[in-house]
Amino acid sequence: MIPGYISIKNPVQLSLKRFLAKNRYSKVGVLTDENTVELCYPKLKNDLPVHTVFTIHSGENHKNLDTSKDIWEWLSARRFDRNSLLINLGGGVIGDMGGFCAATFKRGIDFIHIPTTLLSMVDASIGGKLGIDLGPFKNQVGVFRLPGKVIIDHSFLETLPDNQRISGFAEVIKHGLIYDASYFEILENIADLTDADWKTLIYRSIEIKNEIVEEDPVEKGLRKILNFGHTIGHALEGIFLQQNGAEMLHGEAVAIGMICESWLSVRNLEMPEANHQRIVATILKFFGNKDLNQLNESAYVEILLQDKKNVENKICFTLLKDIGKAVYDVEIDRAGAIEALGYYRNLKT
Repeated sequence: MIPGYISIKNPVQLSLKRFLAKNRYSKVGVLTDENTVELCYPKLKNDLPVHTVFTIHSGENHKNLDTSKDIWEWLSARRFDRNSLLINLGGGVIGDMGGFCAATFKRGIDFIHIPTTLLSMVDASIGGKLGIDLGPFKNQVGVFRLPGKVIIDHSFLETLPDNQRISGFAEVIKHGLIYDASYFEILENIADLTDADWKTLIYRSIEIKNEIVEEDPVEKGLRKILNFGHTIGHALEGIFLQQNGAEMLHGEAVAIGMICESWLSVRNLEMPEANHQRIVATILKFFGNKDLNQLNESAYVEILLQDKKNVENKICFTLLKDIGKAVYDVEIDRAGAIEALGYYRNLKT
């Protein structure tokens, strides 16, 4: 069941009007990037009361303290008070950082998410995780706080380039792998993402994530299964963030992470090899194989050691007992993490 704070059935304009009619704010701000201010903001600007817009640079390399400072200073300069609203219009970076800035500005002002990417619709905007990166360490500084509303309109997917749509599909695949084997079977049989029933897939992915988050809101137990693919994935993202001019989208990194962590699942939890091969085939079909031969293994291990799930310097993974059955807090040593990366490097598409 999808909770009331998430709106998915109505067009964005109607949901936004209803929310604003129920809540009277002294000031309203809209946080965008250079893409969403051009492609998405025009769709809703006429349905907003008097408001101001702040545009930041897109990309994970801007999800940091410097950009947060710019946002806080913008809110201060516009004299936002604690009865103000920040609307985060964008993908995961906008939602994570905008929510974090709102949750900490004057000890917290209201915010809502209007996700415009598949990744943010099915994952980043759901569940109340907010934060920014600290150097190469993903989401190292952050808080848990639910938005006042999440308004999902899958028509925004039409504004995305193919690589962004595919990136978000990694999180959709993850939901099937950790929680619902029959859902994964539907996903692995999709031949072409241009023919995907996005409205149905988004709805089911949100249901899965919400069921998990409702049982464990602040990630003390079950919610950790949502990190499948992310231990290695975040390490790869961090390395690419350190390399000038290099970019690895979140979903691309998680896709690699899921292949590596599926391989670890076979060796540590005896997941059937045949199901591992299904996972590999499905991910490679949509994401291909990225060349990681020049990746610095020492930097890779150093970032793994900073993962938020670790306990007493032990690298803790979420792995799969089988498709649809995830196990969290599985300790893997450095050698195993390096071997998993080596397995991926030797794959052929």
